Amino acid sequence: MHTMKNKLIAEFFGTFWLVFGGCGSAVLAAMFMTTGDSPVNLGIGFVGVSLAFGLTVMTMAYAIGHISGCHLNPAVTVGLVVGGRHPVKEAIPYIIAQVLGGIAGAGVLYLIASGKAGFNAADGFASNGFGELSPGKYTLVAALVAEVVLTFFFLLIILGATDKRAPQGFAPVAIGLGLTLIHLIGIPVTNLSVNPARSTAPALFAGGAYISQLWLFWLAPIVGAALAGIVYPLFSKSEKN
Repeated sequence: MHTMKNKLIAEFFGTFWLVFGGCGSAVLAAMFMTTGDSPVNLGIGFVGVSLAFGLTVMTMAYAIGHISGCHLNPAVTVGLVVGGRHPVKEAIPYIIAQVLGGIAGAGVLYLIASGKAGFNAADGFASNGFGELSPGKYTLVAALVAEVVLTFFFLLIILGATDKRAPQGFAPVAIGLGLTLIHLIGIPVTNLSVNPARSTAPALFAGGAYISQLWLFWLAPIVGAALAGIVYPLFSKSEKN
């Protein structure tokens, strides 16, 4: 058994990697124009960013899953607690470690991104938002529904893939690809959160309205995750002979 200290360190570094890798791909690589008379866009776009977020979770699940469970997300921690998969007493320490790890990841990303002329974190810095701050200018209601539904299904994937009856060793792949799919759906709506720690970290650097909208990106993912924690056990129980 790993100590609580080791679990929290693992969650810190795991969430650092998620924010640095996922948001970093959005800030540094989503749009990249070559210089010259006829600039070419070599950026990775929405598909690349979606894949980057999925890869951060998949790689960390193999790296630290055996230490902390690799939550990297307050909503995941809540969903696993509600679903009876994680001790209630560890929830708050996990969430604190995740938020701090995310902020650290965003801080390092800020140091790198600010090394380019014209960079301004207030332009967004891969933060989440609705209304005027939504990439596609989607409304608050659309953003709320998207975040609740997408987090709900993300937790169903996690709960199912990590079920002791599921094929062993493949959970990180399913979870990573699940997060990739969720980003492919949701980036145009909210820049996709499903993770309060991931939302909080870049918003602190972007400031202003991005911080004022953070409440939705805590509320919606936690509601969606908690619902999945309630629903999954209802239909996943085996019949007893």
